[in-house]
Amino acid sequence: MITQAPRGTQDWYGSEMHKRTVIEKICRETAKTYNIKEIITPVFEHTVLFQRGVGETTDVVQKEMYTFLDKGDRSITLKPEGTAGAIRAYLEHNMYAEPAPAKLFYVTPAFRYEKPQSGRLRQHHQFGVEIVGSGSPMVEVELITLISDLIKKFGLKDAKLHINSIGCAECRKTYNEALLAYLRKHEEELCPTCRERMLKNPLRVIDCKVDACKKIVAGAPRTIEYLDDGCREHFEELKSVLESLNIPFEVDTGIVRGLDYYTRTVFEFVNSEGFTLCGGGRYDGLVHEIDEKQNIPSAGFGMGLERILYFLEKEGVELPEEDKVDLYVGILGKESKARAYQIVNQVRSMGYIAETDYMDRSVKAQMKYANKLGAKYTVIIGENEIKENQAMVKCMADGEQTSVPLDEITRHLV
Repeated sequence: MITQAPRGTQDWYGSEMHKRTVIEKICRETAKTYNIKEIITPVFEHTVLFQRGVGETTDVVQKEMYTFLDKGDRSITLKPEGTAGAIRAYLEHNMYAEPAPAKLFYVTPAFRYEKPQSGRLRQHHQFGVEIVGSGSPMVEVELITLISDLIKKFGLKDAKLHINSIGCAECRKTYNEALLAYLRKHEEELCPTCRERMLKNPLRVIDCKVDACKKIVAGAPRTIEYLDDGCREHFEELKSVLESLNIPFEVDTGIVRGLDYYTRTVFEFVNSEGFTLCGGGRYDGLVHEIDEKQNIPSAGFGMGLERILYFLEKEGVELPEEDKVDLYVGILGKESKARAYQIVNQVRSMGYIAETDYMDRSVKAQMKYANKLGAKYTVIIGENEIKENQAMVKCMADGEQTSVPLDEITRHLV
């Protein structure tokens, strides 16, 4: 056991680490073009933050959180998602005093106790964006456009936008009454969890994964049928702008998202097999849930990095290869080590990738190792090279060798 990672976790190294780094880089660079600033929040928070923010009737809070008492007898939870922590930080540091909206992104680990499966682990990693301070549907347009840009840059082809509106707190009351009346007719057929949910938060039944509940939900009233004028206008404007931007979408009334804080717009990017790549929406009541003195609209999304990598592999998308070693500096003789390493440092200081021998290999073995590394150029530093201040730099692609002064080796790499 001591040499095995816990179930549902993953070590990152080698080619998989490189792929993840590429994806994270694309996310960060794209967020920068949208003027979205990075935020890092603690990996654990007070449990009550997620109970109030995410919602006590959600699967996340009821079944999936890693919660424990610390040495001060305080209830602490490893973050199951990134939004609640980002909003907590927004409030704690008075970001609402700055010009609105606040635009934040994060790359964070998240923890959920659930059955591990492809693209979903107990410890996974999310790229997420939160835009706080605006109630305009243009915020959702911004988020959807950003995700569309990312999907193109990743090279994914199989991803379609699904959108829905679940209304605000006011029109939700009317909808919940209609939904509850419908569910009561099928109460005996619902799973035990949903029989409890229907009384506390009927909307959560829509999100149940149990087959029997899914069949019942298929005939249930839809939120979109109960929108008030404000919510309907918001949704229509969103659709109109998406159409003008030529962003294809499908209105999917089955989307309610799995967290209680969502209001009005909810969306997912889904592949042809029905698997969700990422999702998000608007949550105008979340700030108020965390701090009752504040009432600030917000919206955002979360994208699982493992899930993106899974779908990239599924579609056969090749990411850019890892940069190869620019120069391997071989060492001939113990007396040459210091000068060889000076050259290594010189090459690295110019921004090139350089490598050398740390295993006291023979020159022949060093050249084999350089070849395994995929080194573009090699050079051997021995007593004669140091004495003459000249060495032969070999291009590994064509075998051509060029005599170069030791102090000018970096020029040859350009």
